[in-house]
Amino acid sequence: MISELDELYQEVILDHSRRPRNFGDLPEAAVRVHGDNPACGDEIHLGVKFDAGGGLQDIKFTGHGCAISQASASLMTMKLRGKSRVEVMEMLRAFHNLVTDETSEAPKTLGDLRVMKGVRKFPQRVKCAMLAWRAVEQALEQGAGEATVSTEPA
Repeated sequence: MISELDELYQEVILDHSRRPRNFGDLPEAAVRVHGDNPACGDEIHLGVKFDAGGGLQDIKFTGHGCAISQASASLMTMKLRGKSRVEVMEMLRAFHNLVTDETSEAPKTLGDLRVMKGVRKFPQRVKCAMLAWRAVEQALEQGAGEATVSTEPA
């Protein structure tokens, strides 16, 4: 039996996958990262524009894939816009723990991203949830230009 909370989480995920926020091209992006998950066909094209201090001034994505990958990217872009590099990396670690560690409590700082907690029960879906996050991590490391990141080992 599905709990009311699980139903709410499913509704939020479906809403973000059907009507993703911050979906579209970012023409003035300093970094563009293409992320893919060959195991299931998910693709994310992430554009990031940095502010003067190196934080994420703007972030948008395009792509296609399962509800988990699209909802994760939508929720992530909403949460990371305007954050410093340090805040982004802290959220990345917290989100990774949320979707991989059974003992991890979802920090309140993740906000709506906590709806992705159920993904940890499905190891193949963790890669879907992490795809956009790996792309933003690559964008921060790169700083400018274009890159590709994959959920599969090279």
